[in-house]
Amino acid sequence: MDLNTKRQLVKDHKDLSMVEQCGLVDLNRSTLYYEPVPYSEEEMRLFNEIDLIYTDMPYYGHRKIWRELMRRGRSIGRDRTLKYMRIMGLEPFYPHKNTSMPDKQHKLYPYLLKDMLICRPNQVWAADITYIRLAKGFCYLIAVIDWYSRYILSYRISTTLEVSFCVDALREALAKYPAPEISNTDQGSQFTSADYTDILLSCAIKISMDSKGRAKDNIIIERFFRSLKHEDVYLKEYLSVAELKAGIARYMFKYNRERLHEALDYRTPAEIYFGRKEVIETEVSELPERKQLLEIAVLTNQCSSILNGSK
Repeated sequence: MDLNTKRQLVKDHKDLSMVEQCGLVDLNRSTLYYEPVPYSEEEMRLFNEIDLIYTDMPYYGHRKIWRELMRRGRSIGRDRTLKYMRIMGLEPFYPHKNTSMPDKQHKLYPYLLKDMLICRPNQVWAADITYIRLAKGFCYLIAVIDWYSRYILSYRISTTLEVSFCVDALREALAKYPAPEISNTDQGSQFTSADYTDILLSCAIKISMDSKGRAKDNIIIERFFRSLKHEDVYLKEYLSVAELKAGIARYMFKYNRERLHEALDYRTPAEIYFGRKEVIETEVSELPERKQLLEIAVLTNQCSSILNGSK
């Protein structure tokens, strides 16, 4: 349940006080009366410029992004850069010295994908959250992707970073497709929360989390976000969340079923995910085993064609 839904549930009630109602829906009482202050036009410009830099260079921490902003003539301090990146959900792993990590009581899991040969659909899923800009404002998008095929299994859009929209996306993916062997995410509080990890554990899914500060550990979904923004979001300049949702839905269909991918031998994610064809992932790995898998798959397809033609 997201924050806005919780706030809507709390109202004047003859039998329950506001404090009791807040307790029932796990809502901080101060949050009930909080009205967010809109960001200024200058702040929105900075948010959007940070997003552009991070999208092209997701391995940049706040220090490098701050330096890049300064190189572009932006007057902004390092602390404010870090603050904005946290608001945007871009940098969950770079706290100031002597600043505690958020939700440090959450259990962290090791990274399981190092040197792993990912050679079939539903072997590994990945999930991540990205900042999506609007003409006046911004929101967040979570996507769940099949690592091998690049097929987007589910997604959700939210105006807050509440864990509920991540849980909803995960539940939808598991309801529609076979469960993966491994789920990989970063160490963000949404993905380390019990609400999220308990679902994975209940399905006997192994949990893998990126090493601290290593954006490349989840490179597949970072590349998807870059494609989404450069091919759609930056070009469309969506005016509202409703307009964005309609546009993202169109892009997801195009990405999954129509857009050709060089790394998939110029096929679509849907063709790979549902066709179970072996494809060399040239951008991710040059392992000899992957080349052998592709050669075997090609040879098998050729033999099948010859046999079918001789009947």
